Amino acid sequence: MAENLLKGDGAMSKGIDFNKVKPSKRTLNEWMWAYALVAPTIIGLIILNIIPIFQTLYLSFFKSGDFGKGNVFVGLENYSKMISDPQVWNAVGNTLKYTIIVVPATVAIAMILAVLLNSKIKGKGVYRTIYFIPMVAAPAAITMVWKWLYNNQFGLINHILSKFGLGPVNWIDDPKVALISIAIIGIWSTVGYSMVLLIAGLQEIPKDYYEASSIDGATPVRQFFNVTLPLVSPTLFFVMVTSIIQAMQVFDVIYMMIDVTSPAYDKTVSLVYLFYNNSFKYADKGYGSAIVMLLLAIIMIITVLQMKAQKKWVNYM
Repeated sequence: MAENLLKGDGAMSKGIDFNKVKPSKRTLNEWMWAYALVAPTIIGLIILNIIPIFQTLYLSFFKSGDFGKGNVFVGLENYSKMISDPQVWNAVGNTLKYTIIVVPATVAIAMILAVLLNSKIKGKGVYRTIYFIPMVAAPAAITMVWKWLYNNQFGLINHILSKFGLGPVNWIDDPKVALISIAIIGIWSTVGYSMVLLIAGLQEIPKDYYEASSIDGATPVRQFFNVTLPLVSPTLFFVMVTSIIQAMQVFDVIYMMIDVTSPAYDKTVSLVYLFYNNSFKYADKGYGSAIVMLLLAIIMIITVLQMKAQKKWVNYM
């Protein structure tokens, strides 16, 4: 230690500035390869995410002209209109309700399935594939199948309920039930993806922890809460963040299930659905952009709160 300090003092006495020392050719080559490998991702993020955000922000200060041409600068008029628009805040409430229903249920079911399919059971590869299939299926096809299942007169779900002496339920057009019906589709279609991520996190846990806890006499339930949950918490945190962002952007299911003329429209319309209607049906892209910026702000606030809260419950090994 003393020798290193003496060398350091000698170098300083000679006036060597280590910050100005040129890196070797090998180091430069490694840097070049590192930047080359991450360049496609960075370019993709800039083109597909960063630039559209600024374009949308810019467009939110304009009002679309006739036939979608000749945008007129209106300043904060779109935001003022949005704040006083009850339909926007109704859509905010519906989006948050959908997220509150879907995310906890999806994470809980995915966690249970991940633990079960990570254990020694026969055919777990087949089960994993079955649960993951809805994630790769086309959303339009999924919605059409569920729309048939929810059919008020000929749907399979109501047919099963009739066998138990229960009356038919108007799953799609009943304002009290429609949002729950849509949430069920959201849970069913995303639980497989979350399950696969959690299985990957479970497989990273060293088996030594389970062996040590078994020697101490811990039951499987106690192992789950004292070993599995704390060690899989980083993956669980990632799943929660991405699930919330995905749920806040729900559109395709609602768009295909609920028409504007449906009695359940006001109880199910989301912010993205409202953005679509204003931008493309009513040809007011400026107001639609303002709605998207509101959604972006809400997602950012929720994500920041999650990042602060994760310090209290996420354990990084």
